[in-house]
Amino acid sequence: MAAIDVIAFDADDTLWHNERYYVRAQAGFTELLSQYHSPEWINDRLFETEMRNLEHFGYGIKAFALSMIETAVELTEGRITGADIQKVVDIARQMITADILLLDHVAETIPQLAQGYPLMLITKGDLLDQETKIMRSGLEEYFRYIEIVSSKTRAVYERVFKRYSINPSSLLMVGNSIKSDILPILELGGSAVHIPYETTWQHEVADAPLADQLGFFSLEHLGQLPALLERLEK
Repeated sequence: MAAIDVIAFDADDTLWHNERYYVRAQAGFTELLSQYHSPEWINDRLFETEMRNLEHFGYGIKAFALSMIETAVELTEGRITGADIQKVVDIARQMITADILLLDHVAETIPQLAQGYPLMLITKGDLLDQETKIMRSGLEEYFRYIEIVSSKTRAVYERVFKRYSINPSSLLMVGNSIKSDILPILELGGSAVHIPYETTWQHEVADAPLADQLGFFSLEHLGQLPALLERLEK
């Protein structure tokens, strides 16, 4: 493989916790509607609404809140009260204002890697929400490039790399999502490191590449990345 010139990182659930807040919010949402339907039914309908709304609202907490409200109206046949709608809004606000909790080994590994490589942060979601999380994380200063995109597809990555004159073959992407962070990069001829998170959103589930696929690596946590880079550079 080519020498690594740039290391790119996903943000949510790669550098800091994110999905656990969605899981917690969804539990509160199902409890709110428990008098109308079973948790399984509510969760299935909510996911269907999210998928239907992706092309209109995109990713992020605000889009999730709108899908929760729409689902609540549908599943209650319009009987949901204004007070309960306010509870859904409060759930979303709690998500947005939640503390930014870095994953283990992130606080020491990112500054270490920034001393030897240009680092890129590429994350998808709501612009304001992602900008705020990046600022509050305390990691912003270590990234030479920061990109907030509406989706992570091969075409989106190609546009980003072209903007910065980055050759994908010399880039290493690190992320928790096989679908969004790993497969598109491998398709472009780059290298990718998968670091699984404790839980994965249903929409992001995908089959992992074969363990022996060229350019694909899997680690247990970010603290193992410097050792992997050392082996690759040798």
